[in-house]
Amino acid sequence: EAFTAMRMRGAMVTDIAILVVAADDGIMPQTIEAIKHIKTAKVPVIVAINKIDKPEANAERVKQQLTEYDLLPEEWGGDTICVPISAKNGTNLDKLLEAILLVAEMQELKADPCAMATADIIESKIDKGRGVVANAIVKTGTLRIGDFIVSGVCSGRVRAMVDYTGKNLTEATPSTAVSILGFTDVPEVGDTLYVVDEKMAKNIIEERMRTIQIEKTKQTTNVSLESFLQQTAGSELKEYNVIIKADVKGSAEAIKQTVEKIHNEEVKVVVISTGVGNINETDAMLAQASHAVIIAFNVKPDAKAREVADKNKLEIKQYKIIYDIVDDLNAKIATMITPKYEDVVVGHAEIRQIFKISSKGNIAGSYILDGVITRGFKARVMRGKAEVAVTEIETLQQGKDEAKTLKAGYECGIKLKGFNDIMVGDIIECVEAKRIN
Repeated sequence: EAFTAMRMRGAMVTDIAILVVAADDGIMPQTIEAIKHIKTAKVPVIVAINKIDKPEANAERVKQQLTEYDLLPEEWGGDTICVPISAKNGTNLDKLLEAILLVAEMQELKADPCAMATADIIESKIDKGRGVVANAIVKTGTLRIGDFIVSGVCSGRVRAMVDYTGKNLTEATPSTAVSILGFTDVPEVGDTLYVVDEKMAKNIIEERMRTIQIEKTKQTTNVSLESFLQQTAGSELKEYNVIIKADVKGSAEAIKQTVEKIHNEEVKVVVISTGVGNINETDAMLAQASHAVIIAFNVKPDAKAREVADKNKLEIKQYKIIYDIVDDLNAKIATMITPKYEDVVVGHAEIRQIFKISSKGNIAGSYILDGVITRGFKARVMRGKAEVAVTEIETLQQGKDEAKTLKAGYECGIKLKGFNDIMVGDIIECVEAKRIN
């Protein structure tokens, strides 16, 4: 669920979608989600029915399930190519490749290698030894070493390119997947990379930064009375600030989208910053200033960050699994809810005699009718059906001894806090405040 946006971008980027379905499991929830993304992107689909080597595999059942989502196999009169394969044994992988080439030919998929290159950013991160690394698929044109590139508000010059085998490339033609080194900052996943000249890149970035600033200004001005009241009402929620650092941009984005949905009736999680790479001193200083906890996903704090964190007792929580983050945050904000109590009557005592003591005030000589009477609990004084006072049992005495709690059937002396206007026949209700959340 957290990586829905990533899968959606994948479907939008591709020219042909290969839907992999396990022959033993069949259509699963993530398969249904993938089908929706493919249909939204309006790209042709080839279904690879995997794990046919397993004894419980049932490719025909998978085909039947596909028809429920308007994917009718070719052999059943439809236009969806289904190829039974075994990734483990390599069975029919040649047929899958042939199917891809066939669909590409039928769709007349073409690109101009001589145009100015564009590429889709699939993932981005900061590598300790190499700096900013952006994984991209070239859409059109040919990307070359030395090209000046821009993506969103990030720019740079291509210093190196590496393919999926780790081989260094000097150029990348359409449909080539490459890791690009040379960006000065980490580009956003899903943005498009363009090759431009350096002067144009600076103008583009300045214009985009201006647009972003205008949008931010719009969000903070021209606030209507209704929206202001809504913001004011919403501000009553307590905020639990977090800073997210992850190994790659896609993970940081997925975690941000997930944790921003975490809230209860009193507390909401607020993401004040996201980034990629190890936790640095700047992150620790920001956490200190904003009273935030740092969520580290597959990354660690560097020495300076750890020093600042230890000195200021900052919380850095490290994770490898997203749902562990969700569980921990839900548990944390649950502890921040203001306790709620309800009054429960736990005992009644009848006042049968009044002792007037100058140094203490009036003491109610009482008989406990039912339940228990406990010192420190709330007390309601009932006169007939009327409530004449709500106070507290200040002292509870049995004979000459002080008591904490007394049960039904005992006689006792009760001193009510701040209330002396008691009468014989009044009933003292002992009320316990019990927590209900």
